[in-house]
Amino acid sequence: MKPCFRMVKLVTGLMVVLLAPSAWAQSSSFTVVAGGLNGPRGLKFGPDGALYVAEAGSGGGTLSSSSSCEQVPSPVGPYHGGLTARVSRISAGGQRTTVVDGLPSAKSSLPSGDTVGAADLAFIGDNLYVLVAGGGCSHGNPAKPNGVIQVDVEHGTWSYIADLSAFQAANPAANPEPSVDDREPDGTWYGMVAVGGNLYATEPNHQEIDRISPTSGKINRVVDVSPTSNTWIGPTGITYHGNFFFGSLAPFPINPGSANVFKLTPSGNFKVWDAGFTTVVGLAFDHRDRLYVLELSDAPGFPSPGAGKLVRVSPSGQVEDILTGLVVPTAMTIGPDGAIYISNFGAAPPGLGQIIRVKITD
Repeated sequence: MKPCFRMVKLVTGLMVVLLAPSAWAQSSSFTVVAGGLNGPRGLKFGPDGALYVAEAGSGGGTLSSSSSCEQVPSPVGPYHGGLTARVSRISAGGQRTTVVDGLPSAKSSLPSGDTVGAADLAFIGDNLYVLVAGGGCSHGNPAKPNGVIQVDVEHGTWSYIADLSAFQAANPAANPEPSVDDREPDGTWYGMVAVGGNLYATEPNHQEIDRISPTSGKINRVVDVSPTSNTWIGPTGITYHGNFFFGSLAPFPINPGSANVFKLTPSGNFKVWDAGFTTVVGLAFDHRDRLYVLELSDAPGFPSPGAGKLVRVSPSGQVEDILTGLVVPTAMTIGPDGAIYISNFGAAPPGLGQIIRVKITD
């Protein structure tokens, strides 16, 4: 079975409601800095020192099949689209305020209510950019495609700088998600990072990483991951540390240790940098060149609540667990204080999402 990230979330969405936030264990010092979020995904610290969080939202009332376009196959499709995704700002004291709302969001037809919306964000100087994954006709938002938007933080308004739905339609990957019943016409965009004045975004369903110019809106494919192997990769979390590094989920049922971290040059050459991980959804390097890897679920079979974890890889290759017992975590970032901030209950029903702070000791 070769699921895209969407399929992962469908499974976890069914199970996450079985575990209350107070039930998960840990192996490191952490605190909950914010709660009550609606599907927290990518998160970054802004130039003002506050934490900004992309939230998937709760979909809406517009059935994607009411429009004439290629649909996501049943039972996942049709999607229920709406404008319920948002970006939140979390102050140092943990207070949440809305930076921008009314962003495209889409909820699947499955009982789990799997939702895609605002997937990630990045700052270039004072400018905030958001990766939209809940847009497009196949998600019930025909007038709002998947893409990258720029947000006017002061006024809470936004506008498109790039249409990723149109780009994928005009530039199909060589061998996208091989299972026909798992195709997402508008993609399931996941991670984004700003490097050298450009934005780089991952898309696991079609299996690609693209570069977006925030000034011209031009989109270029950095790498098409799909033709390289018979094994589904599906790039998710991405970071930059001299070169790009991205993680993969690997096929389901989960075989612990079967996922990889890949090193990617700006010219598009990539190779396995480190192996032996499980369902990788986030990556970050600290000031000592240690790599932190966020895993959705480390249990065999299918994703299990409480099986997510954070691991650390030293420059010498030593791997150690930093935090265990996470519940469908979806993204992380390192703060200016050196702590790790994680979107926990990220693929859960609206209102359950948390941001936790993990204190790192050297």
